[in-house]
Amino acid sequence: MRTIVMTGATSGIGAAALKHFMALPDTNIFIGARAVGDHLGQGKQQLPLDLSSLESVRAFSTSIQKQLGDRKIDILVLNAGIRAADNKQRSAEGFELTFATNHLAHYLLARLLLSNMADGSKIVITTSDAHNPAVVHFGPKTLDIGALARPTEESPKGMAFYGATKLCNLLTAISLQDKLATQSDIGVIAFNPGLTGNTSLMGKQSVPLKLMVPIIRPLFQMIGIFKPAFFMGTAKRSGKALAELALGIAALPKGRIYASLVRGRLTFPNPSQLAQDKDAQDRLWKESAAMVGLDI
Repeated sequence: MRTIVMTGATSGIGAAALKHFMALPDTNIFIGARAVGDHLGQGKQQLPLDLSSLESVRAFSTSIQKQLGDRKIDILVLNAGIRAADNKQRSAEGFELTFATNHLAHYLLARLLLSNMADGSKIVITTSDAHNPAVVHFGPKTLDIGALARPTEESPKGMAFYGATKLCNLLTAISLQDKLATQSDIGVIAFNPGLTGNTSLMGKQSVPLKLMVPIIRPLFQMIGIFKPAFFMGTAKRSGKALAELALGIAALPKGRIYASLVRGRLTFPNPSQLAQDKDAQDRLWKESAAMVGLDI
């Protein structure tokens, strides 16, 4: 019996990946979501989870552990993500909302559930090529964790802020991989789904804008010939890639952690130079632990 735990499964890329997981035989799926329903079928459950609250993350982890009993998690997918309209919104604990939701909540959840992971299991963390200034111009060139947790007027804004939180996801994935390398055979994957037109990360869309997406997608695909990061894919394709990575259908080359969907094809490039920086990895791990109240 396979067990999958997932965030960000109710819409967009996650919902597309979930369809693949739902089709698997002998599989239990636990989904963390704000809106909890009981309509997914046998062995599929939605449990309350508000990623803007560390207390809710802890409660979700406890619920998962009770549901598991003696069983282990085979796949942990940390996919949920937001892009707040500005960096003035705050989480329940007072951290900037995008940073708290995209990074801190998933950092905490991964650490709380680590002891429940099975041998040979996988942790998949959704990141973005927005973390890399060599790919998109607004990608972060430095890491100021305090300015992300509690922004000032000098902190990044808009997509630059979002890109910085995605850098945090990638740094966390690399740190997890390093810490697990000598302790277990748990695999860690950082997944970039690429620019995807029909997700909530494009912001709240009016009816006219939703109708425009299929029209402007070919334009972005043409631009993507010269600028791959601007190729606009679909949630269906990105979700399939996410599921294939999680299930091992698509395998990463040895020594790689970063899987990037480029023009609809999985590639395995190096992360940004900053993501590979050991000092940045260690600082984020240490400071995040302090923020969520865990030991290093």
